[in-house]
Parts: sequence; C-alpha cells; structure tokens
Amino acid sequence: MPCLNAAPTLEQRCHGQRWSWHLYVVVFLYSCLMGWAQAQQAVQATDIHLERGEDGIYLNANLEFELPASLEDAVTRGMPLSFVIQADVMRERWYWYDKRIQRTERYIRLSYQPLSRRWRVHVSAQAMQATGLGVTLGNSYDSLKDALQAVQKINRWKVAELSVLNGDVKQRLDLNFSVDLSQLPQALQFGNLSSSDWALEYHRTLRMDELNK
Repeated sequence: MPCLNAAPTLEQRCHGQRWSWHLYVVVFLYSCLMGWAQAQQAVQATDIHLERGEDGIYLNANLEFELPASLEDAVTRGMPLSFVIQADVMRERWYWYDKRIQRTERYIRLSYQPLSRRWRVHVSAQAMQATGLGVTLGNSYDSLKDALQAVQKINRWKVAELSVLNGDVKQRLDLNFSVDLSQLPQALQFGNLSSSDWALEYHRTLRMDELNK
C-alpha cells in the first residue's frame, strides 16, 4: 500500500519550481506593463489640432501633466530639465514602410534661478547643449505653475511647409513629447533611463487629409 506522506519526487519538485518561476515572470512583466501604462497616461492633451496657414501647417495643443516630486526637487536644486517635441510628417504606403517626409523639433528647457527665485523657460529649434543655449527665446515666471503652463502650451507651432501636402496619398502627423534625457548630466543619464519619474511621454497621430481641401 503506497504511503500518503511520501516525499515528492525529483520530477515533482522541479515541476513546482518551474511553475513558481513562471508565476514570478508573469507578475514581474505585469508590474512593468502597468508602470509603463501609467507613465504613458501621465501626459494628456486638450485642444489639439492642425491648421493650414498661408505659409505652412501649424499645430495647436495644450499638454497637461504634473512634474513628479523627484523631478521638481531636482529642478529646484538647480538642475535644468529639458523636453523635446517631435512632429513627423509621414506618407503612408501599403506596399512598404511609411515614409517620413519631414521632421520638425522643438526643445524646451525649464530652469530655476535661486538668487532671483524665478523660473526660466527657453525654447529653441535645436538641442540646447550644456555649453550654451544657442539661439533661443526665453521668458521668466514667478512660479513653477506659470512656467509649466508655458512649457505645456503649443500655440501655432509651424510643423511643416505647405509643399509637403499631397492630395494623392494618405498623410499623417506623428507627434511625440518627452523628457530629453540626452540633456541630463552624464552621471544621471544611465541610472535614470528606467525610472518612471523620467517617463513623461505623449504620443499622438493626427490626420492631414483634411488640410488638402
């Protein structure tokens, strides 16, 4: 008569270990996906639309987000925080990968000046390296709230020339907004790439077909 309290066989123990490992992997991946999804939802947009002007195509939008406490603390302590907005005009092709017709970029730097206790926002069409701001437009603000509103507001940003429009093909504008990690001090770039605090991102696709009319 078999013993009911017999110890599990080696095969049974290995099977149990494999099941535990698979469960751990599933839970880990689920946690990563949930964290990624929450980061993606951290930035929202309202009143976003394209308009056709006499000399180009313009984007209007209002991005809505709050800085995580760690980012706000870093900026307050004197570390500038940079954002980048990319607008890609894409031509859709059923027979191959979609073709990028034009890319327009906007770089925004948010900084705090402890001596004057004022916030500064600089905007440039090129990346603002640590060696200098280059050709930028800058404004000062009394509070972080006011400075963030300037960062978040996109008012008649020229994203493309009228010459890119082609009524014979389908076209769209791919909009991407994120923290510009390349502008962080090198000591911070590697360690913060996986941190959800730096994952302020927004992605949106806008149809351009109506602009041909």
